[in-house]
Amino acid sequence: MTEILVLYYSRGGATAELARQVCRGVETVRGASARLRTVPPITSAIARPGAVPADAAASEAAPRAVPASGPPYATLDDLRETAGLVLGSPTRFGNMAAPLKYFLDGTASLWLAGALSGKPAGVFTSTQTLHGGQETTLVSMMLPLLHHGMYLVGLPYSERALNETASGGTPYGASHVGGSEQAPLLTAEEQALAQALGRRVATLAVRLSPADAAQSATRPG
Repeated sequence: MTEILVLYYSRGGATAELARQVCRGVETVRGASARLRTVPPITSAIARPGAVPADAAASEAAPRAVPASGPPYATLDDLRETAGLVLGSPTRFGNMAAPLKYFLDGTASLWLAGALSGKPAGVFTSTQTLHGGQETTLVSMMLPLLHHGMYLVGLPYSERALNETASGGTPYGASHVGGSEQAPLLTAEEQALAQALGRRVATLAVRLSPADAAQSATRPG
């Protein structure tokens, strides 16, 4: 199976719900499966004198911590083993949240090895307000992926829901607008676009996989 890593940070639950919808989209692609992971908050680690540096905290040598609920915390092995990546974060002043940035800052060894180069990737986000910085947050997540040599996958307007949404959804990636909601409730269009993003990344990953390439090479004509 071609495995796609869906990696996110979430506080209020909206980004986590988008991640689950992305996983649903991945699972609709024949030959693909989703691996759901999150990252821990870092406030206590940064405030503590002698805190473990980002490179060590994210390394494969670090013990795999298990959150109280939800998916496990990601390690570098998750990134190394994946055939594609879909990255999600809530917006923090038009940028990705610090815990996700902290984790990505610890991926230098993967960059040096070219471990993510040539793999497809997509991004998603959630905001409280309609103009809360969704596009800039999505772009902020794209930048380290470009440095890793990944192929960025967006959402074209051929996706019907992108033309119909009155809430979240952008050509740069899937998104959600929370408003004054007490619990995350994605619109039908937001769900459809998150699933479309997962499907598009997974479809490209399957096509780029060595097994698929070998099969194509042996087909007549």
